[in-house]
Amino acid sequence: MSDYSQQIRKFNRFELKYLITLRQAGELKEILKKYMLPDAFGNRDNRYQVASLYYDSPDLRCYWEKENGIKTRRKLRVRYYDSDSVITEQTQVFVEIKQRVDRVTRKRRAILSYIDALQLCQDRKMPECDPDDRPLVEEAYVFLWQYNLIPASIIRYDRQALVGTIYDPGLRVTFDTDITLQLHPLRLHERRPGLPLTSPNQVVMEIKVNERMPYWLTELIAAKNLNLIRISKYCSGIEAAWEMPEFQCRNLISESANEVLSSTYSLPLFWENLCKSKENSIKKEKENGNF
Repeated sequence: MSDYSQQIRKFNRFELKYLITLRQAGELKEILKKYMLPDAFGNRDNRYQVASLYYDSPDLRCYWEKENGIKTRRKLRVRYYDSDSVITEQTQVFVEIKQRVDRVTRKRRAILSYIDALQLCQDRKMPECDPDDRPLVEEAYVFLWQYNLIPASIIRYDRQALVGTIYDPGLRVTFDTDITLQLHPLRLHERRPGLPLTSPNQVVMEIKVNERMPYWLTELIAAKNLNLIRISKYCSGIEAAWEMPEFQCRNLISESANEVLSSTYSLPLFWENLCKSKENSIKKEKENGNF
């Protein structure tokens, strides 16, 4: 496997997260630009969109492992970048396993077409893939069966990123805004208005380092008096969804890849029944002369 191939497929790092304001983010970016470079993946403002379809067991085992502080835990997701573009069957996406081992985060991913990712994660069929991706695909396949993983939520957000220079290899700082939760439909190619998980003035800043944080960055964080927080976008989404009817009545059986790709947006049965109930209620009100 080439060095570049390893870089895009495997990450072992520490992740530090901070919840800051838009104003603080603007001030920090101006300072960081003196030490770091814009992420080449972004647009002119170094921005891009991220959409992640998370999988979990029917009883949310991955969520509870995080909440209960299990030191070694994993999450499976299908991630798509630059989600302003239309996703087709052949669009490249990442199938990712994000693993936490004590304080170290290890992210491994395989590059697959959207249809192959769906056939793997929805149908549990092994796709043809690059030999470099085979170990991850096989692990995801076993993980899907072992935990009985099904689609749980979609998290979308805008990201602006900076990367370290040759003096700080492996350093990456990201600023995430407009973080939203989508519960229905659980299809990456169908974007619907989501539930905001942060206020318009909030930014999640993440510092990702391979071994240790550079001294100048440690000094900057201290000077700005920033407080480290524990936050998971996936877990925040699940917590926001607890009381939502879409979540309580969610389908505990995965759609097939073909069903996902041939789908058009439709209301779930719960909402269909709710609408019918409301129509009947209005009809009765009219009949009783109360409308």
